[in-house]
Amino acid sequence: MGSMGTISETGFGWLTPVLSYLMACVGGALGLRATLRAVLAGDRRSRRNWLIAAAIAIGTGIWTMHFIAMLGFAVVGTQVRYNVPLTLASLAVAIAVVGGGVFVVARGEGRPGPLLAGGLFTGFGVAAMHYLGMAAVRIDGTIRYAPWEVGTSVVIATVAATAALWASLSIKNPLATLGASLVMGVAVSAMHYVGMAAVRVHVDPGGPAPSGATAMDFIFPLTVGLGSYLFLTAAYVGLSDSERIEPGASPAPAASSAAAGSRRALAEGPNR
Repeated sequence: MGSMGTISETGFGWLTPVLSYLMACVGGALGLRATLRAVLAGDRRSRRNWLIAAAIAIGTGIWTMHFIAMLGFAVVGTQVRYNVPLTLASLAVAIAVVGGGVFVVARGEGRPGPLLAGGLFTGFGVAAMHYLGMAAVRIDGTIRYAPWEVGTSVVIATVAATAALWASLSIKNPLATLGASLVMGVAVSAMHYVGMAAVRVHVDPGGPAPSGATAMDFIFPLTVGLGSYLFLTAAYVGLSDSERIEPGASPAPAASSAAAGSRRALAEGPNR
């Protein structure tokens, strides 16, 4: 006879919540900077490439946040396994829907209509990524969801996505970007844990053993790889930001001196 299962979210203590929050922040910060670079790009190809980079960064950050947090997920009385194709599909959904939202907002140049449409599209997509990832979970029993918490998690995802897309076009200062990414990390983490609060597990010890890959065999190496990608790409974008002249900034001193010398030579030429 089955029974309600006891769920734990902190199988590794505070390690997984803290690391998952950090991944959400890194992905958010990288996505914000990449979107800004797209807006400032001088040609269509660079704009497209930076928008794709933003979509991959934010989508990967959200997905990595979810599955690092899931490393701490455990159910008393049953093993936890993951369906590999569904797990990978949830990553593809995260990148695709964030990409759609970023492109809509960038083309709309921050106007309220495209911003709202992009935020709704991305928010529902992020929620779809979360619940598709949860559909990949296999246990010795069944998983159900409380409707109220599910609805709340979708609202949080939509508001967070809209705010992130607005910030990506409005925030140009690197320090402000850092602050916005910290807030985004809180919102994404809140969406995840509210969604997890909706989970209701019914354990059936007499049923067949769950099939699929373990978290440490599959989820852990994948999240490590994606996390490394985020950190390396963030370092690249940070270095390229420091070398780039911002719009309205003064030319480099050497360039200013050369320009001044040329103007003096032209002015004095006829009098020599």
